[in-house]
Amino acid sequence: MTAQGFAVIDFETTGLFPGGHDRVIEIGVVHTDTQGSVTGRWETLVNPNRDLGRQDIHRIRAADILEAPTFDQVAGQLVDLLRDRVIVAHNADFDIRFLFAELERVGCALWQKPPALCTMQLAHEFLPGSGRALADCCDAYDIVIEEAHRAVSDALATARLLEAYMLSTPMWEGWSENLLAAETVTWPIVELPRAEWRPRPGDAESVPPHFLERISVKLPEHAGPAEFTDYLALLDRALLDRKLSVHERSGLVELAGSLGINRSSAQQLHLDYLDAVAATAWADGVLTDSEIVDLCSVGDLLGIDTPAVEAALLPRVTLAVMPTVSQFQLEAGDLIVLTGEMSRPRDDWDRDLAFHGFTTWVGVTKKVKLLVAADPDSLSGKARKARDYGIPVVAESWLLERWPGCH
Repeated sequence: MTAQGFAVIDFETTGLFPGGHDRVIEIGVVHTDTQGSVTGRWETLVNPNRDLGRQDIHRIRAADILEAPTFDQVAGQLVDLLRDRVIVAHNADFDIRFLFAELERVGCALWQKPPALCTMQLAHEFLPGSGRALADCCDAYDIVIEEAHRAVSDALATARLLEAYMLSTPMWEGWSENLLAAETVTWPIVELPRAEWRPRPGDAESVPPHFLERISVKLPEHAGPAEFTDYLALLDRALLDRKLSVHERSGLVELAGSLGINRSSAQQLHLDYLDAVAATAWADGVLTDSEIVDLCSVGDLLGIDTPAVEAALLPRVTLAVMPTVSQFQLEAGDLIVLTGEMSRPRDDWDRDLAFHGFTTWVGVTKKVKLLVAADPDSLSGKARKARDYGIPVVAESWLLERWPGCH
């Protein structure tokens, strides 16, 4: 048996908690080879035989799933697509818990946990300082999410993020360790009747993201243990609508217990979360009435007392001064990121920058010293990320002026 590569998955669901009433309603699977290159993709809607939950988020209509297969009818092909592969997902804990619950529900329980990689958790390693959201991590590599909250689109973006991680650090032993582990997993033989997979119609109406969803993309990384990040990621999902149902509250308590997070730690995480939301809202120097209402709502939902909420609403003083090109100096070993279609081949720039002692880098992290863009007004994800971090963005001509010998 030989590991085939990676299987990147994403599930759209009726809610956040697989142990009870919530169900999978859409599956996206993307295959990559052992080097991270995409080799195939599959998607299907799933009829959960219940209401669809937050349709304003996933945009799946009841009419779409009437003729869709049920999970037991897609379980066989899904297991075939995952067999002998490392499972990858963004916030993998969420998707894998749903995978296990759904397989157990149809009598195909997986008794051996397969190796899995979480691109959200790997951001600690490869994108230090990045936010938790998939969109935030993808911005660092100019990866476009074609249709957010569509399972196969999110899975494809996650696959490209995985490939970017692998290209940036190909010798990381985690790649080979997980591929070797995938060879030893015994997946169940699914003998249930199969039905044809049915993709979502392509005319789903686009819904603008809610305020809390927009700012969560820019929330900074929480520097705590992986368990804290998983808890905060669930808060991101649960608070999109500024509501916490009894079901969601119970689920958060259950998750905290399973992760070993006690009450005092959870209270501190809630304070940190509110502070991060407020800091992001203040990033443009203005706190609007709607932002104040949203922040107060978050504080109330998280059980944060009034003085702490009022403190979070106070104006933020930015002590750091964004450097300008004239104020900083490049030094040997500095990381430089290139973006856009430049006048010179990228290989030529890689060679010349290496000659002068610099390293061209794939993604924008806080360790990057300079972003060189074909257009300095670029709106690319890399450029946005660089501006967020205070990294200077210069035109290709700036390098040509600095080193006239380049041509």
